[in-house]
Amino acid sequence: MNTTNQINITVETIVNAAVDTVWNAWTSPEHIIKWNNASEDWHTPRVENDLRTGGKFLSRMEAKDGSFGFDFSGVYDEVKTNELIAYTLGDDRKVSISFVRDGNTTKITETFEAESTNPIEMQKGGWQAILDNFKKYAESLAS
Repeated sequence: MNTTNQINITVETIVNAAVDTVWNAWTSPEHIIKWNNASEDWHTPRVENDLRTGGKFLSRMEAKDGSFGFDFSGVYDEVKTNELIAYTLGDDRKVSISFVRDGNTTKITETFEAESTNPIEMQKGGWQAILDNFKKYAESLAS
């Protein structure tokens, strides 16, 4: 892991849904494929998720026109149901996601180590767009 000058980026949202609904939508492959994209011209056609400490995950993210795609994958470092997911990506960057229940809403805070290829604001914007898409999807399940 590159610990020199490592920049952490945080994105967050409040989802108007109970934490059980939010957790299920965040972690179940049949849900992930429906929300895991930053824009309408991208999608996630395949997801594998072994949700446990030491378990692996993979989301295949692709442009809908077939022009580009990549595997977003890693290994879970810690999983606490309805509370916390921490993992290490394939490039050794760390990610931590907290789920905080507040009645019928859930605050999600996602912190990740920036990569060195793209500008910080672009990375933050992309992760926030996916999180916003998740919020919209999870709230549709709760209504």
